[in-house]
Amino acid sequence: MFPVTVGLSHHSAPLEIREKLAFPASQMNNALHELITYPALEGIVILSTCNRLEIYAATTDVEIGQESIKKFLAKQSGLDNEILNRHLYTRTLYEAVRHLFNVVSGFDSMVLGETQILGQVAQAYEDAYEAGVTNKVINVFFQHALTVGKRVRTETKIDQHPVSISYTAVELAMQKFPNLEGKTIMILGAGEMSALTAKHLVAAGASTVLVSNRSYERALALAAAFNGRAVHFQEMDEYLAEVDIVISATASVHFVLLPERVEKIMNTRAGRPLLVIDIAVPRDVHPDVGAIPGVTLHDIDDLQGVVDRNHQARELAAQQGKKIIEEEMKQFLKWHNSLFVVPTIVALKHKGEEIKEAQLSRALERLGTLTPKQEKLIRSLANSIVNQLLHTPITNLKEVADTRQGHLYTEILQNLFDLSVEEEIKSLWMVGQQPGQALRGRAE
Repeated sequence: MFPVTVGLSHHSAPLEIREKLAFPASQMNNALHELITYPALEGIVILSTCNRLEIYAATTDVEIGQESIKKFLAKQSGLDNEILNRHLYTRTLYEAVRHLFNVVSGFDSMVLGETQILGQVAQAYEDAYEAGVTNKVINVFFQHALTVGKRVRTETKIDQHPVSISYTAVELAMQKFPNLEGKTIMILGAGEMSALTAKHLVAAGASTVLVSNRSYERALALAAAFNGRAVHFQEMDEYLAEVDIVISATASVHFVLLPERVEKIMNTRAGRPLLVIDIAVPRDVHPDVGAIPGVTLHDIDDLQGVVDRNHQARELAAQQGKKIIEEEMKQFLKWHNSLFVVPTIVALKHKGEEIKEAQLSRALERLGTLTPKQEKLIRSLANSIVNQLLHTPITNLKEVADTRQGHLYTEILQNLFDLSVEEEIKSLWMVGQQPGQALRGRAE
């Protein structure tokens, strides 16, 4: 049973291709049940996000399994095979495992180390499991991958270094005001950047968020999304006299806040400090505003410096995370090869025992009456011959078990000795079993 991956992502396909292969949650169950009917697919998971569509499968035949997935994707997308294949990538065997480990750790995302993908992979697996289209290999594969994703984030702290401008703006606000609860924050502008900033502010505990925009209707819509309040653009100064933090992200081509205006506002604040974070390009706030007593001003260049440092920190964390993935790959490799190696060794020993017992019975019948000592000697000789004969292949198989060639050597041995290992393999495929558990239970 071999893991394979077929898919496309922001690395390999433009949006107009990716959107043809998006599976909404409402269609996922039907898609899973249709895909599992294709040849050589024993267990499947469909991972569908805005940046990727990947199908993970456990297959009895790698080539047929991949072709089945491609046929399914061609049917679903309506794309010409040549166009589709141009954007698809495939991963087989352990490269498929390593790919999922990288995906779930956020190392294959647009934003290095982003956390959302961990939940998306967990949901994709849950959908497939609930639909009854996974098997034991897929179960262990995805349970292990989710453990890897959590371990990478816990040990490297990669997601504790914000790399978006909007999130960094909120981080700067929290450096000056560690507790945003009880603070009043005004957002100037109602575009995408403002919406992201509002989202991060609320998540950080901000209780009072005001939104001011030239279009009052857009300000109302954004404020409503976060239980905030909309402020008419011409009434902004009245509220600026009361707020603690201003985050500006309008689309204005001119300065919105000039020094003279802010100075008048500060005269009404009785010495209360004001933090102004300008994330607009071009700038909303005149740079001289930062020289006014009581005002702390950060512009997008200040934030970009923080983002760049955090990118470097994430790169270092990613290097540590890659080492974790390689450690976990060894565990998975060990477990997966045990599905082939351990049952093969057991079956080979059984085969040797069957031949030995059959030949002993025939020999003892022909020899007639023997003393117990003579029979014991003959049985000991037969045991010794079988053990000596099987010792070398079993030893060599154990040595290659933890390598990429382990399953190949195992398959050759099965064919040479005509071994049947289905029942032994099934005994290892226990639901929820982690790679290390399978080995500890059988490999000694």
